[in-house]
Amino acid sequence: MIMKDEQTGDLFIFGAAVLGGLLPIITVLSYRGVPSIISLAISTFLSSIFFLAIILYKKRLHELKNPLLWKYVLYIVLFIGILGYIFYYLGLTMTTPGNAGIIGLFEICTSYIFFNLIRKEHFSFESKVGAALMAFGAVIVLAPNFSALNLGDLFILISTFFWPIGNLFQQKAKLIASTETVLFLRSLVATPFLFLIAYAFGQYLEFAEVKESLPFLLVSGFILFGVSKIFWLEGISRISVTKANAIHSLGPLVTLFFAWIVLHQSPTIWQITSLVPFFFGVLLLTNNLKLKYEHTETN
Repeated sequence: MIMKDEQTGDLFIFGAAVLGGLLPIITVLSYRGVPSIISLAISTFLSSIFFLAIILYKKRLHELKNPLLWKYVLYIVLFIGILGYIFYYLGLTMTTPGNAGIIGLFEICTSYIFFNLIRKEHFSFESKVGAALMAFGAVIVLAPNFSALNLGDLFILISTFFWPIGNLFQQKAKLIASTETVLFLRSLVATPFLFLIAYAFGQYLEFAEVKESLPFLLVSGFILFGVSKIFWLEGISRISVTKANAIHSLGPLVTLFFAWIVLHQSPTIWQITSLVPFFFGVLLLTNNLKLKYEHTETN
């Protein structure tokens, strides 16, 4: 039963990875009509409508009465809804979707540090090798293509330090409330803060401009911030966040593919080569590949 539950978690995270890989593409397309943080605020607001409809249908409004849930959600909003996403969305205005997806793989390292070294969460030998392979795949892509780190790349990198902390509180929140309730509350609380931050950055909501980006904002709000987040939260309630991040790192491959198809940004030979360590890394982290090694004791 435990193994089956873990496999279900793997599938949820894989689905989130595919949808998440589309996020940089859809986000960049939405920038044609609205500024970056306004795009984030609108997408977050639309996702709150999506989650509200679900919890109303499932009659779970009573879960909002739990004060501990609100405490957890405030941390989630701070580290994911505000800090994580603002740095990510600002970064996308100054770098390509492909670069953003690849640099985002550094979250594997920040999650490993947070959960393994700080939280003392146990991981198997295969998991450690798998995480190392995933990081090596990122190095293959990054090393030949970055002579200097521009501001957009730096912002994407900074965002990866906030996701693990937020995911810890999402795991805690999931223990006392349904996925839809946690995500509804997260989106609802984050929305006004995001509009205020957008205003502070000199970004304003112009309804005439929103119409141009509305299709992309709807996809972002309902699918990428809606369905994919349900997949993610259901996944990390079944498997560790570090393992989930490793599987989710397939997302950049989706990003590179659609950046090539939609934005005409061709992948490089280095990006293609990185598929090899990515592939074996995922097999190791999902327990579909075992490493045989002998441990001998010496006196």
